[in-house]
Amino acid sequence: MPSKPDAKPDTKPTSRAVALPDDWAATPLTVVMPTYNEAGNLPGMAEALMALPLPGLRLLVVDDSSPDGTGDIAEEYVRRFGGERMAVLHRAGKEGLGRAYAAGMTRAVTDGARYVLQMDADGSHPVARVPEMLGVALSTGAGVTIGSRYVEGGTLSDAWGAHRRLLSRWANAYAGTILGTRVRDITGGFNLWREDALRAIDLASVDSAGYSFQVEMKYRAVRRGYGTMEVPIHFEDRTVGESKMNLMVQLESVAMPWKLRARSRR
Repeated sequence: MPSKPDAKPDTKPTSRAVALPDDWAATPLTVVMPTYNEAGNLPGMAEALMALPLPGLRLLVVDDSSPDGTGDIAEEYVRRFGGERMAVLHRAGKEGLGRAYAAGMTRAVTDGARYVLQMDADGSHPVARVPEMLGVALSTGAGVTIGSRYVEGGTLSDAWGAHRRLLSRWANAYAGTILGTRVRDITGGFNLWREDALRAIDLASVDSAGYSFQVEMKYRAVRRGYGTMEVPIHFEDRTVGESKMNLMVQLESVAMPWKLRARSRR
C-alpha cells in the first residue's frame, strides 16, 4: 500500500502535487473527461490539469452536445494549449456517462496513451493527486490505480449529509459483496488505467451506460487478473451545475452487479 498522503481538501487544484522523476512525468497519460453542461467547471479544470508538472499529460474532453456551449469552450482551450495537449471528442447526443467514457478511453488508447485517467469535470476529483496516482501506477505495475474515498486517509466533502454518505457506503458494500472483490471504492470514478488493462477489458463490450460503468470496469479488470491499488483522496462536492444521477441510472446500478455475477458463472 502506498504511503498515506495529506488527506486535507485540495482547495487549490495544483497545490501539493508531487514531483515525479522526469521520465515518469513524461509518460503518455490521457485524462478522459466527459462533459454535459459543464461550461462553468471546464475552464478551471483544464487550466489546473495543464499546470501540473506532467509534460506527458493530454486532456481529452468528450462532450455530448452540451446545450450550454461546453463543447465550444473546450475547442477554445484546444486552440490555447495546442492539439498535442488537448482535444475534444464531440458526440451527437447524451447517451450516458459510461458510453462517453468508453468512447473517450478507446480514442485515448488508439492515439497512443500508455495510461488513461477517468476524471469528472465537476471538480469533485482532486487534480493535485494525478501525479501521485501516476507514480503509484508506475512503481507498482497496477492495472488500475483508484483515487479512493474509502481507504484510510480518504475523506468526503462536508457538503455530503448523513443520508448521502450512508447511501454511498452502502452502494460500495452492496456491489463489492455481490461481486466478491476487495476493492474498497468500487463505485468511484477517479481511476487510472494501464493501456493493456483497457485492451483486455474490451471497452466495446462493456454493457453499462451510466455510473455502474465504474463497477463493471473494475470487476472485469480483477477477473482478468489485473492488480488494483487505492490511493486516498478528498472527494469534493460540485459547486456549479447539476448532478447527472437520475432514477434510471440508479436502477441500472442496483441491477448491474447481479448481471455481472450471473454472467461470470456462465
